[in-house]
Amino acid sequence: MAIRYYWPMVAAAVGFRLVLVLFGGDLHLASRPEVSTPLTSLRRLAEGYWLKQASMSPYSGSMYHGSPLLLSILGPLTSNRSGGKHAHVYCSLIFVAVDFLAAMLIRGTGRRLQMSRNRSLKSLDLTKAVNNSANVSAGDIASLIYLWNPWAIVTCVGSCTSPIENLMVVIMIYGACSRLAPLAAFGYVMATHLSLYPAILIVPVILLLGYGPDAPPTKVFLVKSSSDSKSGMSEYERTSLKVQRFSWMTVLHFIFWLFIWSCYVLLLSSMILKKVGGLNEMFEKTYGFILTVKDLSPNIGVLWYFFAEVFDFFRTFFLIVFNMNILFMVLPLAIRLKHRPCFLAFVYTAIVAMLKSYPSAGDSALYLGLLGLFANELAEMQFTFFLFFGYIGVSLLSPVMHNLWIWRGTGNANFYFATGLAYTCLQTVLVVESVGSMIKHDRKLRLLVTS
Repeated sequence: MAIRYYWPMVAAAVGFRLVLVLFGGDLHLASRPEVSTPLTSLRRLAEGYWLKQASMSPYSGSMYHGSPLLLSILGPLTSNRSGGKHAHVYCSLIFVAVDFLAAMLIRGTGRRLQMSRNRSLKSLDLTKAVNNSANVSAGDIASLIYLWNPWAIVTCVGSCTSPIENLMVVIMIYGACSRLAPLAAFGYVMATHLSLYPAILIVPVILLLGYGPDAPPTKVFLVKSSSDSKSGMSEYERTSLKVQRFSWMTVLHFIFWLFIWSCYVLLLSSMILKKVGGLNEMFEKTYGFILTVKDLSPNIGVLWYFFAEVFDFFRTFFLIVFNMNILFMVLPLAIRLKHRPCFLAFVYTAIVAMLKSYPSAGDSALYLGLLGLFANELAEMQFTFFLFFGYIGVSLLSPVMHNLWIWRGTGNANFYFATGLAYTCLQTVLVVESVGSMIKHDRKLRLLVTS
């Protein structure tokens, strides 16, 4: 069931962004730690481009830590001024188009998931048993959530490159859901190149390419097949219940294109940095900067505060602990949710946004948009009221606490850290409740099959 007035709402979201970009003036969002990070700041990118134009390495000093590809694409736009407008307005216009494209790809992913869901329910004879009133177009919901999310809007107009990183992740998921190996490989390589953390999404991507989009657990199909055989159903009538086999050919095709795109990206990066540095410096100043958390400027995460307080003697130990903490969750979640790889990608994205060294509001905008893809399965999720108003409270209190600490001097770092800690707790509750709700949904399908 499609959402009424979908396209007018999309046009309004895009128009609202354009109004803020062209007529909103300087909203000072680029200086907000919730919006811009050392990795995504467009001001730092402009500084790196100036260094490159001066025949120096863009990674000189401690300003720029992003991709050399973004430096070559967006760098020239940061130095152009026209009609008295700020130079970054051209980049913001690109980000508006990027957000629109990401929303359309999220919508396409939702449609493919919806087709897979309807096909599974039909094969299990549960089309009438499942409440059809909740059978809305999850893709439309997810794309509108992404476009109208205030965090996505401020990220789009706030002079940071987070929209491009989000687009690459969405391209990867859409390509995997569509089983388009070259597109999925391109999105994966670019997302990992721009930000190291999407590397863990290799697990849901391979599951999506191998098994296809999300479906009920294998046990549900086995129980249905067993009950049908006992009822005397013929072999021909049970063919639709066969569990889909893993497609190794598609995965091998993906690995081949993964190698091709990786070589291409490294070749372009080496050409850009040929006379002003090299790949070794790029890896040290990008991936090394992410893993070692050298910049302790405040953000909406918790690592900056922790490493500002920890003794230097224990710093290496806790760096290993926090970086490995993300990897420890990959295998258990993959085993439990292997039948729902797209939902697994959402869970991984939310965990990364929660535990990465330099988080921003754009990370939350991405996983909240992906959460909308599962509006039907998570319709009975608990604590939604608490989570909704919790996110609103954190969004309002974070700028206030930062102002009290930095500008007015009537607070201290604990004020701002408290909002970051509350934000991390909210994300933890969201991940736990969404996973629990999905497991309950699968258990409900199994009960409906056996009844």
